[in-house]
Amino acid sequence: MSIVTFPTLPGQGWSVVKTPIFSTRVASHSSGREARLGFYAHALYGFELTFDGLDSSGANAGLQAQSLQTLMGFWLSCGGQLGTFLYADPTDGAAANQVIATGDGSTMVFTFGRAIGGYFEPVSYVTSVSSVTVNGIATTAYTLSAPNTIVFATAPASGAAVAASFAYAFQCRFLEDQAEFENFMSGLWRAKSLKFRQVR
Repeated sequence: MSIVTFPTLPGQGWSVVKTPIFSTRVASHSSGREARLGFYAHALYGFELTFDGLDSSGANAGLQAQSLQTLMGFWLSCGGQLGTFLYADPTDGAAANQVIATGDGSTMVFTFGRAIGGYFEPVSYVTSVSSVTVNGIATTAYTLSAPNTIVFATAPASGAAVAASFAYAFQCRFLEDQAEFENFMSGLWRAKSLKFRQVR
């Protein structure tokens, strides 16, 4: 079963809120010392989008005809919090010649990841791969396995850098079972807040 993708609509407004989230248990002791336990190896990302203009009549071509129906229909198809979907973040959705692993001569399966600043983390869902190299040499002897792994036909040699250029998205679900759409002028609507969060 294919997974649906959040629609790109011209009426999306500013601002976009993106929130990296960790989960840590902190136990404080009477001595003032703390014990901390992290439950996530890597952050999950939360998003909040606004839509300043959505067309319901088909008369506002600049907002994409019937963009209200497109967005509302998408939300309804997800069943609120029930279903999952892909969100392609326009500011964080592609990696070029990203080193994702180093071969050891036996491992054939690797997880796609990307560096952000000096931090490296796995990506949520790879949507396409444009090139893969092993020690700088292009190869097509691999398969892409959803959501985010690459499987080589032959294990890369020990010490060989595995790099790839690819596009990715965040697999998410909505945070609430209700969504508010406001009709503020004839044929024009807005959605002040749609919140969703990455899932593993």
